[in-house]
Amino acid sequence: MRQWLPGWLAGPPAQPRVVARPPAQVLSLLFLGLILAGTLLLKLPFATTAPISWLDALFTAASAVTVTGLTVLDPGTAFTHYGHVVLLLLIQLGALGIITFATLILSLLGQRLGLRQQLLLRDDLNQTSLGDLARLARLIAAVVLLMEAAGTLLLAFRFVPLLGWSEGLFQALFHAVSAFCNAGFSLLPDGLSGLGEDPLVSLAVSALIVVGGVGFNVLADLWQWRRSGFQRLSLHSHLTLAGTAMLLGAGFIGFLALEWSNPDTLGQYGSVFDRLLIAWLQAVTPRSAGFASVDTSRLEDGTTLLMIVLMFIGGGSTSAAGGIKVATFMVLIIATVAFARGRREPVAFGRSIEPTGVLKVLALTSVSMLVVLTGAFLLLVSQPLPFLDLLFEAVSAAATCGLSRGATGQLDSFGRLTLIVLMFIGRIGPLIFGVRLATVGATRIRYPYGRVYLG
Repeated sequence: MRQWLPGWLAGPPAQPRVVARPPAQVLSLLFLGLILAGTLLLKLPFATTAPISWLDALFTAASAVTVTGLTVLDPGTAFTHYGHVVLLLLIQLGALGIITFATLILSLLGQRLGLRQQLLLRDDLNQTSLGDLARLARLIAAVVLLMEAAGTLLLAFRFVPLLGWSEGLFQALFHAVSAFCNAGFSLLPDGLSGLGEDPLVSLAVSALIVVGGVGFNVLADLWQWRRSGFQRLSLHSHLTLAGTAMLLGAGFIGFLALEWSNPDTLGQYGSVFDRLLIAWLQAVTPRSAGFASVDTSRLEDGTTLLMIVLMFIGGGSTSAAGGIKVATFMVLIIATVAFARGRREPVAFGRSIEPTGVLKVLALTSVSMLVVLTGAFLLLVSQPLPFLDLLFEAVSAAATCGLSRGATGQLDSFGRLTLIVLMFIGRIGPLIFGVRLATVGATRIRYPYGRVYLG
């Protein structure tokens, strides 16, 4: 009725209402925008050695931004040096996070973050409170630069003698960034298969993968309590470190036991040391790194299933690694043990885990399983390939791992689009879902308990 009132009574005209998007939605749009920008850059004529399709460019950009590592093209031969630099930047931005990177730039310029920017940064770092986010972002940048520089220096001792100073240094930098960001991209013709028995390469790459996949919260906790002893670490750090050690040990022993006599994998190496070295790297890489030191398609079925489980679990929270995360897996195990022992609440490292935390873990695991099973089903009904190969690719994409049994290159357009969606959900989903679960408020409405018969 404002238009019928006199001007002096109606007051100033109403301003258009601006609806702010939730930070998680903005974060998703930023990652999507980075993928589209990467697609355009990789489609440029001087980025490739031969023309590629838009779908191949989109798949490669999505794999780089989501730090997955699945490829439908050989990155080393399909792209020029310009294309390799684009891939490197996409991997770094995808792993470090667009908002984290922007925060660092603002901090260097002496600018303070507004509430809106802090909310975006909170979601990008998978935090539950605002706290001192800028300090955490600076710590992340320092760790990233330090580890990638150290990795580049170590790998340069191997790549420079083989490829010369210019190409050798770039290859060392690219593989150091790819390993620390858990991306799994390699510019070598056979990936790391030809260098798997090289102690320097295997140990340097595996160290970068472990440190990069343990999570920045854990690294910050270790730095803060470095003088106070291991017992002062948070429960999350305890669970992540203990779970990481357990999973690495199980993967290493399992891979050795199952592949020791396989002539297509470990059996082709005569030296026991070489077998141990390759088995170690292959136990580390399912944490979401994606490097393969042996032909994954030649693995025994039992080993393939073991790697599927390891990929599904993934690495640590607030890292570039995918999966349901190590802490989530540890809470599941601890809650199961507590139920078997008749305890009312799970206990670990002298601290109790609240029941709502267990419910959040169950929700996250259930949603992740639903995503993987849906993706695997779509691949199975549309692609004429073996069941185990397609399940492996679906888990690898959803867990942003990048390991492949060779099925990715054989998929049609629908199959490749399915993997793109799985990679995007695998990178963005846990961040958004985790923050959403952490910020769910308690309801004041209570209902009477009902009995459900289980088992």
